Amino acid sequence: MKFSKYSPGDKAYIICNYTLLTFLLLVTLYPLLNVLSCSFSSPRAIGAGRVFLFPVDISFAGYEELFRYKPIWVGYKNSIMYTVVGTIVNVVVTLMAAYPLSRKDFRGRNFFMFLFAFTMYFSGGMIPDYILIRNLGLFNSFWVMIIPVAMSVYNVIITRTYFQNNIPDSFLEAAKIDGCDDIRFLINVAIPISAPIIAVNFLFYGVGHWNSFFNAMLYLTDTRLKPLQVVLRDILIESRISQDFNFDSKYAEVKQSIAELLKYTTIVVSTVPVLCAYPFAQKYFIKGIMLGGIKG
Repeated sequence: MKFSKYSPGDKAYIICNYTLLTFLLLVTLYPLLNVLSCSFSSPRAIGAGRVFLFPVDISFAGYEELFRYKPIWVGYKNSIMYTVVGTIVNVVVTLMAAYPLSRKDFRGRNFFMFLFAFTMYFSGGMIPDYILIRNLGLFNSFWVMIIPVAMSVYNVIITRTYFQNNIPDSFLEAAKIDGCDDIRFLINVAIPISAPIIAVNFLFYGVGHWNSFFNAMLYLTDTRLKPLQVVLRDILIESRISQDFNFDSKYAEVKQSIAELLKYTTIVVSTVPVLCAYPFAQKYFIKGIMLGGIKG
């Protein structure tokens, strides 16, 4: 339908809508382009404040220096391990919690759902959590980044709702007639037809693990276990970059500019994996959120 065929009210709505969305796009996109452009610009251009939208005096010095910084590689390895292992554990635990809560024949499911939801609004606090982690022997261990965040109640709720709305009771009845038990039904029937919500869970949990840094700051003191985001924080906030990096002599006179360049470069390097993973889950993302968000 042509724009001229819309009513005046619809035209005003469309114009306002596109104007607002364009503004939000620019506000969101410009910082990303600026950081990317700075990462490929020369240290002198960054120091002089000449980089805005496009790279100035294209240079790969930041990436060359960054890849010589060993903590970056250690952080990358740790973040990948935390993300892969943690996301698998998260999805498995979420499915195991959401499926029984979606079954109408599960006695006490409303009570258990209340207990889960209660934890979304009330918790012991940071100090009791810290004491609990130490008493459990998880302090300074790999699993401290996995077990305390093994399940998100919000994800359990949308997954449970998805099961309720997309797995008819007739499927379960037919499976039981054929001798299928609950575990086999979950693995062979429920999970295969739940790809959208599972993809959404993988995306939510994966991004959460990749960006996680607060728990690492609290519970990890061993530099061999710190994730990439903590290394990034050290570079961006604590300004440890100047004393930790070994600069080539040819960059000695622009040491501070190199430090600024490396900040932008590190942001780009830490963001790329998430940007690469998102397109593969995008086709399931909206479908899973919409179907999982419908009240059951």
